[in-house]
Amino acid sequence: MRPSHTTVAPLEIPVPVLPEGKKILFEDFKISPVVLKALAKMGFKEPSPIQVSTLEFALKGSDVIGQAQTGTGKTAAFGIPIIEKIDPSDRRVQALIMAPTRELAIQVSEEINRIGKEKGVSSLPVYGGQSIIIQLDGLRRGTHIVVGTPGRLIDHVKRKTLRLQHVHTVVLDEADIMLDMGFIDDITTLLKETPSERQTLLFSATLSEPILQIGRKYMRNPNEIRISKKNVTVESVTQVYYETSGHHRFDALCRILDVYQPQLTLIFCETKQNVDTLTSRLNKAGHVSEAIHGDLSQAQRDKVMKKFRDGIVKILVATDVAARGLNVSAVSHVINYNLPKNTETYIHRIGRTGRAGLEGVAITLISPHEFRDLKTIQAQSKTRIEKKELPSDHEVKNARIKGVQHQIELVLKKGAVNKYSPWLAELYALFTPEDVASALLYLFDHVDPVEIHEKEDFKNRSRSDSRPDFRRNDRGEGRRERSFSRKPRGFESEKRERPAEKRYGVKKEAVRGKEVYMMPVMTRARRPKPSSS
Repeated sequence: MRPSHTTVAPLEIPVPVLPEGKKILFEDFKISPVVLKALAKMGFKEPSPIQVSTLEFALKGSDVIGQAQTGTGKTAAFGIPIIEKIDPSDRRVQALIMAPTRELAIQVSEEINRIGKEKGVSSLPVYGGQSIIIQLDGLRRGTHIVVGTPGRLIDHVKRKTLRLQHVHTVVLDEADIMLDMGFIDDITTLLKETPSERQTLLFSATLSEPILQIGRKYMRNPNEIRISKKNVTVESVTQVYYETSGHHRFDALCRILDVYQPQLTLIFCETKQNVDTLTSRLNKAGHVSEAIHGDLSQAQRDKVMKKFRDGIVKILVATDVAARGLNVSAVSHVINYNLPKNTETYIHRIGRTGRAGLEGVAITLISPHEFRDLKTIQAQSKTRIEKKELPSDHEVKNARIKGVQHQIELVLKKGAVNKYSPWLAELYALFTPEDVASALLYLFDHVDPVEIHEKEDFKNRSRSDSRPDFRRNDRGEGRRERSFSRKPRGFESEKRERPAEKRYGVKKEAVRGKEVYMMPVMTRARRPKPSSS
């Protein structure tokens, strides 16, 4: 265990600019030509702020604590220094990278392999849910870098299939999430298994006190780096929000999907149950979607992600933890079906879009009473979230018709409709071409758009009117009578008086609205008096 050290003052890192006015390039750092060649093939041109500040210290062998959000390029920030120090001829494990989820472990391993391809450096992902036999074969063959979740890494250490005696660099990626998931004991165990003279790089979306304690206890005079507040959110992402009531939230979502018709959409929910419920409702509404959360097996996750990456499924509903590590640059829209609980979660979510130089849209659905929480997120993230009005019925229908028209144009351009000509000739003999085309459009777009009744106009309601009134019932008629309350006097007398009637010798009367049955009186028949004669 390393002795305790005091961290330096945090560095606020703006976008670096050279004195000549040119931005810093990767060539300005001491990076080998083979790594630069790999970066060029990957499309990297200019380093991001977190990459610039991290490379400055990490390439010198210093420890670093970096605050970086998802999508800021931190994988390359710690991947480049690691690969520069790797000896390709030595097949023993020389670097260890810990990640909170298997998706993130796979993503990091893939990017490390791309950066180190020209140098001959390889990495191996190890995580729960995958057959351990596959991982054992990879470790026996030898690998330079191991990327894995703490739990599975501990399993290999206990099996003695993973030896960390020759590790010179350790990376803690998404450290805040690993602490939230309860991996602190596994992290400390793994750190103790590595040499004390190692280099440690820690990255987290937030730098809370527990994370800083890890830095003081297990790192050597780390350089603490924070990205300036103006660079927290992605500038290429347009952020908007829609206000709707809780029971109209799903209808509002369907309207947005109908009008925007996004290329690939990632929808966030709070719980696994909410993810499954929303996915089922979307599929029933005609929006093909898939769900991803912690209860899925690795095979199911891989199948879902392949459909999403290939564009077979355009909507993916996920929890926050399951979405960590999802690297799909073509995501055009991120929708917060539920408002995130804190600013960090919001930033992580919207960081899934607007990647690789593409434009993105982040949409948040809120209830009237969540407006204050949204303002807090907006203030802390130093960004502007614009309010939008929900699309009208007319806009939804026009958007659907345009979508169908676009698909028809694509089919006609492909010229794959000639085989239907004989069949159409028979229909034209009975109906006009316009009627046939209208019928086909109806069959193609048979799902009617969901309707939000215009009489409940949430746009024009004041905030006080939007709040629930517990003094009124759901029809606005006043307080309901509770089932155990005493009815007012005279209530029974208001009932319609029923005339008395006889039924099978039983007298039936209506007394104060109640039916009373009078039992017949049993009398002994009188004997006739004897006549006196």
